Amino acid sequence: MTAFDFELVIGDKNWSSWSLRPWLAMRQAGLPFYERSIRLRQPDTKAQILPHSPAGTVPALKWNGLVIPESLAILETIADLFPMKKLWPEDAGARAMARAAAAEMHAGFTGLRREMPMDILNRYPGRGHTEEALGDARRIVTIWREARLRFGQLSDGDEGFLFGRFGVADAMYAPVVTRFVTYGVDPADLGDEDGAARAYMDAVLRLPAMQEWTAEAQDEMKERGLL
Repeated sequence: MTAFDFELVIGDKNWSSWSLRPWLAMRQAGLPFYERSIRLRQPDTKAQILPHSPAGTVPALKWNGLVIPESLAILETIADLFPMKKLWPEDAGARAMARAAAAEMHAGFTGLRREMPMDILNRYPGRGHTEEALGDARRIVTIWREARLRFGQLSDGDEGFLFGRFGVADAMYAPVVTRFVTYGVDPADLGDEDGAARAYMDAVLRLPAMQEWTAEAQDEMKERGLL
């Protein structure tokens, strides 16, 4: 497959948490793709998206005459097409828990998403620390710790991610890592007694693709006079 077999339509890198998920996974997996960026928060944003995605949302993956909306569906498609990239754990039990963690992120944590929207380049310590949002954050820390302690740390070739190697579950939670940094959420205050969740956050932030995304977010915001 070549770069033009896949076209990934995404939104602004500073704000679009759903766009980050498939972009990060595809970059980490070394999969070539053409990237099309749509500027968000503009009067014509939806009109700009619709020719590329009938759902009117980003991200969308254009492949083989199909348009695949929704981050998790894109990630599942990539994992199916490239099983050698091992974006799901090979062990059946670990794979089941990774799918559950990814699905919970996709469907839940509305309080956290509402009160602490992704804003990678800014810092708002303490903002959005409502009871509901922090309850979501506590649940997320629990998921991270249980995955790391039960599966990640015991896997062959552990690289510091939830189930050892970087995979779909990590792509789904990467925007949350940035939210914790932006809004000053300390995992130690949410049950991370031994620092497993904090170490996981550091592993995500060290990813070359994550650093590339952040640098490009900065470039976009500078170009638009917003930084």
